[in-house]
Amino acid sequence: MRALCVALLFLHASGSGKAAGASGAKGNRFVCTAVPAGADLSCPVEATNRVQSTSPQEEELRNTIIQLRETILQQKETIVSQQGTIKELNSKLARCEADAKSRGGARRKDYSKNTMGDLPRDPTETVEQLGKTMQSLKDRLENLEQLRANTSGGMFPNELRDLLKRRLTDLESQLLTRVAELEEEKSQLYNETTAHRQRTENTLNSLLERITELEKSNSAFKSPEDFKVSLPLRTNYLYGRIKKSLPEMYAFTVCMWLKSSASPGIGTPFSYGVPGQANEIVLIEWGNSPMELLVNDKVAQLPLSVSDGRWHHICITWTTRDGFWEAYQDGERLGTGENLAPWHPIKPGGVIILGQEQDIVGGRFDATQAFVGELSHFNMWDRVLRPIDISAMANCSAYMPGNVVPWVDANVEVFGGATKAALEICEDRLFDS
Repeated sequence: MRALCVALLFLHASGSGKAAGASGAKGNRFVCTAVPAGADLSCPVEATNRVQSTSPQEEELRNTIIQLRETILQQKETIVSQQGTIKELNSKLARCEADAKSRGGARRKDYSKNTMGDLPRDPTETVEQLGKTMQSLKDRLENLEQLRANTSGGMFPNELRDLLKRRLTDLESQLLTRVAELEEEKSQLYNETTAHRQRTENTLNSLLERITELEKSNSAFKSPEDFKVSLPLRTNYLYGRIKKSLPEMYAFTVCMWLKSSASPGIGTPFSYGVPGQANEIVLIEWGNSPMELLVNDKVAQLPLSVSDGRWHHICITWTTRDGFWEAYQDGERLGTGENLAPWHPIKPGGVIILGQEQDIVGGRFDATQAFVGELSHFNMWDRVLRPIDISAMANCSAYMPGNVVPWVDANVEVFGGATKAALEICEDRLFDS
């Protein structure tokens, strides 16, 4: 390059001298100046352009510069694309974390909901898809690093590579945590399903045993009404329950067979309680008091005596008009009265209990008021029966099931050790006689 510059100067001086000589003018002077070692000795572009036209080397350099510029643009596009991928991954991760927080500590999860964007619904498929996602992210990072290695001039920034590595590490850690959570949820769901299946099987077995017991009890009775309920102890947990309730009534007749030798007093053969009035209808013989009939917690004393240990047929009638009542024992009317809760309708929707007096509807029994003995053919009508009909039932010459509450095996439940047993009441009564 120094030789080229000197030659150019020489040519320029020669040309100038000739021009000066020809014209008679004075020639130009050239002053040589010392140049420090290492200084740029290249000729100015203008001087070079004066000497020769564009060389092939310059054209090659220009093409190289253009290629480098295109490479820079491509690298910028790649960086923008990778930043978009990172934003997409962050968005999916945010949705996953928000879904995990919204479901909190719930033990059972709804796998029908898509909780991670494009992840599958089943826990096993979710685990496999998470693994594929992590591998895809690793492949992307390796491609970016390979692209950087093949690009001249170091156009791919180290900061972006480090950022991608950190994000990939974070995502891998979070995905592994999510996989562990899904595995735990899957295990919990399996345990809960097993426990629920076991509870269901136990319930079904209990029902089957109960059905078997009912079938055996039904097969033991010659007819649905030929049975008795036994309440052998004075407790607050032995009792029977009528499954049917009562409608609203303005009169009733209730009849039953009783056998008891309890002292003092046989207790409470039956009680009917409704919300707000536990003593809607009660028949009770408590302590040394005579037998009493309660209607809407109003009391009438009955001239009945059944504590001799034999079977007795008892019937009680009542009508809301003037509160008139009648008491029958073994087909004979022994007493009447009036002004027992007059003009009061019997309320519907209550509970009929055999053997216990109710302090609240269906419960809170008092052992001192419990019936001790046996009871059968409890029937109830929503009208006052004729004396001839009552006498016929007491003499075993006719049987009339109650139109409101009939005495049938399927209609009576027993609890606390009370039992049901076969009984042909008329034959047993004749044997007692």
